[in-house]
Amino acid sequence: MGPCPARRGVATNGRGALSARDYNPRMTDSAARRVFTLDEARALLPTVKRLTAEAVRETELIAEAMRELSEEHPRHAALEADLQQVLSSWAESLSALDVHAKGLWLVDFDNGDGYYCWSYPEDNVSHYHGYEDGFAGRMKIV
Repeated sequence: MGPCPARRGVATNGRGALSARDYNPRMTDSAARRVFTLDEARALLPTVKRLTAEAVRETELIAEAMRELSEEHPRHAALEADLQQVLSSWAESLSALDVHAKGLWLVDFDNGDGYYCWSYPEDNVSHYHGYEDGFAGRMKIV
């Protein structure tokens, strides 16, 4: 699975959440191609925020337990598996809503020309990026 998330700063990005550069579960583009208006994306956001906040809380608990153990401890591997399961379940829950988990706590709503982009714990869907631009190309919606 690669480097241990607990050794790479899980839950220490200043917001109490995992950092996208620290861990990237198999995020999926398998969500059906639903096209969202900005109003539709914003209307769905409370559900996305709730699912994400629940996953963040679960991963924080797992990460805390992992930090207390050495990588060689028998329970450490089981906690890594638990962490992967929480992240996979989060991505699958979003996919069921026809939105895309593009990275850790990053969610895209397809708008037909690109994506409305939301990142936990932002309050609103307030950014956009093209299909090829990714997070680095995010622009504020005015």
